[in-house]
Amino acid sequence: MSWLTNLIGGRSDSREREPDYYEEGAALLMQEKYHEALTSFRLALRESPNDTDVLQQIAVTYTRIGMTDEAMKTYRRVLELKPHAAGAHYGLAFLLLQGGSTDQAVAHLRAFLARPPASNADRHVAHARATLAELTGEGEGAPSELQLDL
Repeated sequence: MSWLTNLIGGRSDSREREPDYYEEGAALLMQEKYHEALTSFRLALRESPNDTDVLQQIAVTYTRIGMTDEAMKTYRRVLELKPHAAGAHYGLAFLLLQGGSTDQAVAHLRAFLARPPASNADRHVAHARATLAELTGEGEGAPSELQLDL
């Protein structure tokens, strides 16, 4: 009978009306509406508590609003769920570096570079390589100043 209801313009599938909190959060993050983005990402997380993509976006948002301890906890949670999550290794590396934990940062940079994202990550890969080269003295062409790209 539901096909008949849809045919005559009755109630549509309820999934069509539900907001996509992840997409909403991503849009708000791009608009630099961090607290609103965080709210949307938290709602998305309620629908899928172990979604590493949502957790990574929450960590990015925490970083942008200066909640670095929460960001680090969230990145670590991502790595518990998905040990090779490149974005979590990258984000955590720079937060650790900012906090003075160079050895741990180096380990996460190496983990990131061991399995970098497949697409749209050239800038991040280059930044991670340059930072790692500067921290360890490995490689050529390391930048003269360490720049944190969060």
